[in-house]
Amino acid sequence: MRATVKWLDNVAFEGTAGSGHKVLMDGPPDAGGQDRGVRPMEMLLLGLGGCTAFDVVFILQRGRHPVSDCVVEIEAARAEQAPKVFTRIHLHYKVSGEGLSEAAVKRAVELSAEKYCSASLMLAKAADLTHSYELV
Repeated sequence: MRATVKWLDNVAFEGTAGSGHKVLMDGPPDAGGQDRGVRPMEMLLLGLGGCTAFDVVFILQRGRHPVSDCVVEIEAARAEQAPKVFTRIHLHYKVSGEGLSEAAVKRAVELSAEKYCSASLMLAKAADLTHSYELV
């Protein structure tokens, strides 16, 4: 897996993934940015959310459970002093599906958190990572 990050101007950077997809990262005006893109630490949370949401949907679909929607809301806290690492991350899953059971959702979330989501497992080594879910 490879990626490239190129400085554009001020505190703006363009990231290019090995797949060729691009993303713009920028800082807030008080840090010299123009607020044109997500912050790099926000990218970590988005990657975490995407990784675990992928797992949950995939696990439910593989088990032939009728999943129709999955939203992961993420709240994180960072250290006050540099390096301002994440100290706490909470993921709340809102999963929908006609006839979908709570047991199936619980199992999918637990499997993602404990076995399959590389991002969750990696970030849990640095921050207190918790999960909750609801069947919508």
